[in-house]
Amino acid sequence: MKKLIEKIYSRPARPGMVGDGFRVFNYFPNAELTQKRVSPFLLLDFNAEYDFGPSDHIRGVDVHPHKGFETVTIAYKGSVAHHDSTGNSGVINPGDVQWMTAGAGILHKEYHEESFSKKGGPFEMVQLWVNLPAKDKLTAPKYQPLTADQMGKVTLPDNGGVVNIIAGNFNENKGPATTYTPVNLFDIRLNKGGKLSTDIPVTHNSILLVIEGKVTVNGEEAGAHDFVLFKNEGEEISITAGEDSVVLLLSGEPIDEPIAQYGPFVMNTQQELQVAFREFQSGKFGVLE
Repeated sequence: MKKLIEKIYSRPARPGMVGDGFRVFNYFPNAELTQKRVSPFLLLDFNAEYDFGPSDHIRGVDVHPHKGFETVTIAYKGSVAHHDSTGNSGVINPGDVQWMTAGAGILHKEYHEESFSKKGGPFEMVQLWVNLPAKDKLTAPKYQPLTADQMGKVTLPDNGGVVNIIAGNFNENKGPATTYTPVNLFDIRLNKGGKLSTDIPVTHNSILLVIEGKVTVNGEEAGAHDFVLFKNEGEEISITAGEDSVVLLLSGEPIDEPIAQYGPFVMNTQQELQVAFREFQSGKFGVLE
């Protein structure tokens, strides 16, 4: 049975700035799309293609803390560098993914990679926050650098395109990311007329973002920057591209636990949030300049 579509959302009316380097449209959470409805996902920010122009000033987000969840940055255009207080650092280029588990607490900063910043050019990214279950919220921080050549790849028939599997399982093909709860994350590149079909568990909360192009999803049309929310009914998702298109498909098993959030801290109770504040203020998350 095809997975039924609950609603197709247009791109939010106005972008917001995260630091001075990320011009993002926030698709959730909001009054209609709550974190419970899209669990285990907590936030989706889309930096739709934008040319920041050449700059000697390196734009980005300065040092900030995280605790209790994971951040996933997917690079489509442009390059992002990052550092954290555990000593990890790296650069992601188009097709790469930065998957950071904040866990018990970390300091982090991310910014336009220096050579990209100096020459400028189109910049397009997605940042996703993925919740951790209570039993894993205090796991040691870690970083998974996932390069484009590491992704699981499925070439679609009839020159239909390619599916880059970041996490989870697409038609018995697996992605490289390790996750704490069942999560699928697929970067789908379709040529005009390209088709694919895959089954997503009925229990998963499932969403699709059209990065570029125009597609038909289970019989309904979705254009560039549209966001498709599926009902938890049916399993099959079929996509046909009306033109060359890039689509992000994500799904996950809901985490049926309370969510207590204050900014970059996501715990289960208000008491745990207070602990996070104290740990951050006392320097327990380490040092990052």
